Amino acid sequence: MQGLREAGYVEGQNRNIERRYAEGKAERLPSLAAGLVRLGVSLIITTSVPASLAARDATGTVPIVFVGVADPIGLGLVANLARPGGNVTGLASIEWESFTAKQLQVIKEAVPKTSHVAILINPINRMHSLTLPQEQAAADRMRVRLQLVEAREAGDLEGAFEAMARERADFLHVWGDPLTYAHRSRIAELAMTHRLPTMHFFREAVAAGGLLGLGPNWPHIWRGVGKYVDKILKGAKPADIPVEQPTRYELTINLNTAQALGLTLPPSLLQRADEVIH
Repeated sequence: MQGLREAGYVEGQNRNIERRYAEGKAERLPSLAAGLVRLGVSLIITTSVPASLAARDATGTVPIVFVGVADPIGLGLVANLARPGGNVTGLASIEWESFTAKQLQVIKEAVPKTSHVAILINPINRMHSLTLPQEQAAADRMRVRLQLVEAREAGDLEGAFEAMARERADFLHVWGDPLTYAHRSRIAELAMTHRLPTMHFFREAVAAGGLLGLGPNWPHIWRGVGKYVDKILKGAKPADIPVEQPTRYELTINLNTAQALGLTLPPSLLQRADEVIH
């Protein structure tokens, strides 16, 4: 909303905004997107992979601006980053081919003895299946064993942690997803119960009790939506507006969690952190 205001669009004055929420139920997204198209909206803003794909499938003409999509090319949202080529453009969340390797490197730096990393994914999120080969390749280079653990809904989380415990995982990598974001506090509680240090995509998950977070500056990305909306409403075509990628990532560390787990993190890692939560 701040980004829209900076671009000159104020809700209730010169723009009306229709909001739709799937409330954690991805199967509702296609009908919600179709409903917006029937309303005749001028533009659709989406966050997350499932919402972006639902909007793309609902219309080939209404402009779509996505936020928080890692690999828009692999998902078929755009033809390429410089010239998207259709009715979809937006702001990518990461440089997807190397990002999970960066997270794995931070995990190893934080706890060098880490040899078995569990990955918590949502199998509904197509981005996760696209990204897995990159993390597997990085894990092979670092001689780290990966354990894939799935959760489609909140009720799956306890079973997921039990599976990690059975395989004696020594670190948990939580991939970004609406599910893991919405239930970040529960994930932090379960991780502490099982004495598992965690790596997250969202800073808020670290604030909720996770150990480490490496991800983009989300407020900066979201404010950037205003630029895209402004260009499109003034006549630019999404096909000609390049997809923007983050230029840096922010490292967040929860020192309280490290102390509760009995971990002493390397001073070099603490010095590099953008935020240390005490």
